[in-house]
Amino acid sequence: MEHQTTLASEITYAGVGLHSGREVHMRLLPAAPNTGVLFRRSDLAAHPVVRAAAPNVAATMRATTIEEDGVRFFTIEHLMSALSAAGVDNCVVELDSEEPPVADGAALVFLDLLEKAGVKTQDEERDIIAIDRVLRVDDGDRFILIMPYDGFRISFTSLNPHPLAGTQYTDVDVTPGAYRKEIAPARTIAYEGEVEALRKAGLGLGGTLETVIVYNDERWLNTLRYPDELVRHKALDVIGDLRLAGVLRGHVVAVKSAHALNTELAKKIYAAYRV
Repeated sequence: MEHQTTLASEITYAGVGLHSGREVHMRLLPAAPNTGVLFRRSDLAAHPVVRAAAPNVAATMRATTIEEDGVRFFTIEHLMSALSAAGVDNCVVELDSEEPPVADGAALVFLDLLEKAGVKTQDEERDIIAIDRVLRVDDGDRFILIMPYDGFRISFTSLNPHPLAGTQYTDVDVTPGAYRKEIAPARTIAYEGEVEALRKAGLGLGGTLETVIVYNDERWLNTLRYPDELVRHKALDVIGDLRLAGVLRGHVVAVKSAHALNTELAKKIYAAYRV
C-alpha cells in the first residue's frame, strides 16, 4: 500500500508568467490528505481556489487552463509535471496572478524546489488509477492513448516538417531519476516567425531566450540542452496534463499530441475511473 504525500515545508518563488509577462509570487504549501492540488489566488477577495482536475480544463491554446466559478489559472502544466514526478499528492499552489512563473521554461527549477522542501508521507492510502484498458483520443493524424503497464511510461513521437526539428522520438519510464535526467530540463519551443503573432495575441509575453528555445529557417537561436529537446518537452507536458486525471499507472503512447488531446485523454480517464 502506498500512502499519500504532501510537502514537508513551504516553498516560495517569484518570476514572470510565460504568456502574461506579469510578475507573480508563488507559494507552494502543504495540504491535508485528500486535498489534491489546489490553485489559490492570494490577491483576490476570499482567496478563491480551482482544483487541478480534468473536468476543470477550460482552454488549451498554447497552454493548459483550468477554471472554476469564473476563476482561472493557465500554463499550469510545467508545475503539474514536476509535482507528478516528485510524487506530491496534496498541495496548495498560491499565486497573486493567473499564471505560475515560467522559471527555466521547463520543470527543473520546480523539481529542485520540491526536492529541497522535501516530501512528507501522510496516513491515508494513495489513490492510484491503474489503467486496465486502452483509452485513446484521435484527431486526424494525431493521437494519444494509455494502456495497462506496471509503472508510468511515456512514448512520444513528434513529427515536424521543419528540417531543424524533423521527426523526434522519446521513450521513458517516468521514475524520479529518469524524469530529472531526461525530461525536467527540456524547455518549451517556439518558431521565430510566429513569435510576433503570438505576442499580438497576448501570448509569450514573458518568454526569453533563457526560457524558450527559438528556431528560424536557418538555425536555433540558443543552445539546446538535448538534440531532441522538443519531444522531451512534449513528454513533460503530457505528464503535467495527465496529472489532472490523478496519479496514473499506465503506458502513454502519443503521436503529434498537444494540450488539447492530452487533456481530452485526461478527461476520458477521469470519467472512466473517477465519476
